[in-house]
Amino acid sequence: MKEGMMIDTRRIGLALMLLLPVAHAEDDLQNRGHDPFFQISSAIPDCPEPAGPRVSEAEWRRESHHRIEHGNHCWVEGRCRLPNAFTYDEEIADSARRRLQWLSANMPAWRQSTLWVTVWQRWMLVQGCVAPGFAVGPFIDALREVPDVERVIDETTAHPERGVPYARYRSAAPAPAPAPGAKAGDAGNGDRKR
Repeated sequence: MKEGMMIDTRRIGLALMLLLPVAHAEDDLQNRGHDPFFQISSAIPDCPEPAGPRVSEAEWRRESHHRIEHGNHCWVEGRCRLPNAFTYDEEIADSARRRLQWLSANMPAWRQSTLWVTVWQRWMLVQGCVAPGFAVGPFIDALREVPDVERVIDETTAHPERGVPYARYRSAAPAPAPAPGAKAGDAGNGDRKR
């Protein structure tokens, strides 16, 4: 009888091990390059969080050669004072935070957004949602003034309900089925996303 229990335990263990990669595939996304990634505002509700610099192990391996090559290009070309573009990233992130504090006092409308910033090889990637009528151009131009930033990339939208221009970190949970007798579109208890 012990032997039969041992086989069942092994089968159960094997089945659980096979399910783990599927259950945790999304959790495997990590910021493997330790690129600065931070949220700068949160005024727009239900704005999907971007994946940012979080990638799977396979993506990391695929991109590692490109990271090394691209990281050294600006120095080889004489456009950088340091031999690797990644060495600027923490300093750029700190300067960007100070710039955003200044912008809060001098261009406060930028706070009507839900935005994340990734700093990567002297590039600044701005992702998220902005209020309709948000002056994206002047905001992005102000971020271009951060020292050592080579490029600022705008991946924002004023209409997240139509989709977002970036990969999401977590897939949106499917809407729950309406309660029996409820009409489609009725908001019942717990049917609303937060």
